[in-house]
Amino acid sequence: MLVIAALPITGAQAQDSTLPSIGGAGGGLISEQQEAEIGRQVMVSIRRSAPQISDPLVYDYLHDVIYRLVPSAPLKNRDLTLAIIDSPDINAFAVPGSIVGINGGLVLNARSEQQFASVLAHELAHLSQRHFARRMEQQETSAPLAIAGVLAGIVLSAVTQSEIGIAAIAGTQALSIQNMLAYSRAHEQEADRVGMDILADAGMDPRGMPEMFEIMMRQNRLQGNRVPEYLSTHPLTQSRVSDTRNRAEQYPVRDVQDTQEYHLIRSRLQVHYARSGKVAVDTFQDYLNRSDTEKTDAIRYGLAAAHLRNGDPGSAIAVLERLLENNPGRITYVVTLAEALITQGNLDEARSRLKHALERNPGNYPITYRLAEVETAEGNGEAAADYLKRLTRERPNQETLWSLLAEAEGMARNIVGVHRARAEYEALMGNLEAAQRQLRQAQEKLPAGAPMRQIVTERLTEITEQLIARRS
Repeated sequence: MLVIAALPITGAQAQDSTLPSIGGAGGGLISEQQEAEIGRQVMVSIRRSAPQISDPLVYDYLHDVIYRLVPSAPLKNRDLTLAIIDSPDINAFAVPGSIVGINGGLVLNARSEQQFASVLAHELAHLSQRHFARRMEQQETSAPLAIAGVLAGIVLSAVTQSEIGIAAIAGTQALSIQNMLAYSRAHEQEADRVGMDILADAGMDPRGMPEMFEIMMRQNRLQGNRVPEYLSTHPLTQSRVSDTRNRAEQYPVRDVQDTQEYHLIRSRLQVHYARSGKVAVDTFQDYLNRSDTEKTDAIRYGLAAAHLRNGDPGSAIAVLERLLENNPGRITYVVTLAEALITQGNLDEARSRLKHALERNPGNYPITYRLAEVETAEGNGEAAADYLKRLTRERPNQETLWSLLAEAEGMARNIVGVHRARAEYEALMGNLEAAQRQLRQAQEKLPAGAPMRQIVTERLTEITEQLIARRS
């Protein structure tokens, strides 16, 4: 399923191969509504089976990078849903219905923000050109929803490198879908070309694309050739790399610098994927001890994150305080400092720091998320729920937020709020019957004529209609 023409690089995948892209500029056989349903089903499968990163700092950074590119992408629907897969392997994918997925390893293995962004631009290009619909028209396939479950299985197997999706893609149906996903070289070249246009128009360097392709090819040669046949797609050949390199050189040369946030988040993910907290501390301390070390602030931040993972919030706080002296407005430092203070049990100081930061950055996602965490730890359910409600209004497709909101509403003894939050969580997880039950329970606890009862009733009607449509 539109998994990056930039191929994953684990040992379970082949040298010079890549996962396909689903999206198509055809549209005769596949309506936008059908594409949206395919995307919904795939996201349900990902939420149920694929480990995801819910770290608000990582999510916020990746969200910001995608939306730096989106205005330059020829997309009809720019309301994207982001899935961050918790895997150190290089991979990204896009799915009809405006779903974009990123492995944590994509940031980890890229050597620059331009390289990282080039993969996202390539995936946005596949979506914008609707390659899936075009391929299905070529195959004269007229039942896109019937294969959504199998496509979800292909995505899960690809992004998790496990047996999770195998059951869904066994047998002749999977073989026929694999053939459908065998996109032409022209589609991949088109995605490369459109992706580089997106990068250039967004003020980024198109040269990052051939550089990232070369990283993938080198790592695949080291990893071996063991990709399952059903995941085989077009090869990422040296000629394709050369073609993108030659095309990139046609763009004006510009000195594009990586953002500081890219290197901070890369350090944060490096700590996340380290074998242990101690290994992470030793690694970043070694970086600092090298006389030729660059990006010192990002390395010091990585050391702070490593101390925190190693169960030493005091050392993390000391490093972060020094970083804040030189850059007091850096949100990543403040939020990570609050994380260390919460771990230390110093909730008042964490709250004070975060509230001051929120005054300077109203509505900021990581700050608000961490404030909700402070209030939950303090037992202030009503305050925590207030922060989380703000976040769910802005990001209604994040199931983690609804789960946290249900917990906070329970702490605040708002039973109707608990039922409503659980209903939204269950709906995102594809459990429409459970969502329906939660809303009915909320409805029963509200008096007739109450404005909230009307809101609950309207949502219950929507869920019921979805359930009827699914069964039909």
